[in-house]
Amino acid sequence: MAIQAGLVGLPQCGKTTIFNAITGAAASGFGGAEMNRAIINVPDNRIEPLVKLYHPEKTVYATLEVVDIPGLQAGSTSEGGRGNRLLGHIKDVNALLHVVRCFESGGEIDPTGDVEIIDLEMVTADIQTIENKINRLEKKSRSGDKEAIRELELCRKVQSGLDAGIPARKQNLSADELKAIADCHLASVKPVLYIANLGAMENAEEAPAKKLREIAAEEGAEMIVVAGRDEADLIELDDDDRQLFMVELGITESSMARLIRATYRLLGLITFLTTGPDEVHAWTCRDGDTAPIAAGKIHTDMESGFIRLEVIRHPDLIELGSEEAAARAGKMRLEGKEYLVQDGDVVVVRFSK
Repeated sequence: MAIQAGLVGLPQCGKTTIFNAITGAAASGFGGAEMNRAIINVPDNRIEPLVKLYHPEKTVYATLEVVDIPGLQAGSTSEGGRGNRLLGHIKDVNALLHVVRCFESGGEIDPTGDVEIIDLEMVTADIQTIENKINRLEKKSRSGDKEAIRELELCRKVQSGLDAGIPARKQNLSADELKAIADCHLASVKPVLYIANLGAMENAEEAPAKKLREIAAEEGAEMIVVAGRDEADLIELDDDDRQLFMVELGITESSMARLIRATYRLLGLITFLTTGPDEVHAWTCRDGDTAPIAAGKIHTDMESGFIRLEVIRHPDLIELGSEEAAARAGKMRLEGKEYLVQDGDVVVVRFSK
């Protein structure tokens, strides 16, 4: 699965610093006219034990594309504003990582105001987008097209919420409403993970971070804290120095690992694995995907010709040392088309060509 996460925020919120902390890309935070992109491996501590077990020729991690979208500000989406182009990039991503400044930088620290500005800019752009669709549906509905009439009613309901300043993701949209607006690719419907960018991790329980945590909780979202500047410095160190510096900073794991795990939770994603002497490979699917759908992430032929899945839980495989030993111990299961793949499943797909 090609998963994209877009970093958004106001100028000077430290968004590009966090992009560098996640990716090691050393992107410049100045200018802000162009996007930064990087594809990163998804950290997974289950991979290395499998590599030691199979000694594969190739190891493939799941990947995530991180997009650093230049900072939006109040009025960006006004007519002729560059924000319209930037919001077009937001529509391409699967999830938004909203960076909010929670550190001193010569101005007031205002998480509430900062969040409202970004939401308002997305809502403003979405109003124009959904108006365009409603205009098209109105023309079709005049001919008595029942589907157009039904879809028009659904879109008008979403439009009403946007006109009231409510982002689409906060409107508790039904499945039918989400389907009706799917081709609009509304920016404000994207799921959001809030990132409190701190001056130091010791500030995690101070008022700005607490306020952002309240904002996230009100909409059922998650918030994580990151000391962006410190962690951007971390990624430039070798492994030994990095561990020492993390101890000094009170950081137990990198921001990359925490952000990626949180992004996976936000999107409802899990990882399953395939193994062998040729390759150890981590694959991404959605939590709740059945075995054939997950198999299709490997190859479409595996989905269409699916027969069964041979499944071993990762801890059992590592403890017992081989697939054969796992089978003898009764730890290998045969699962059919209704099986819901679990995070950490090590699988072999049987299919007909």
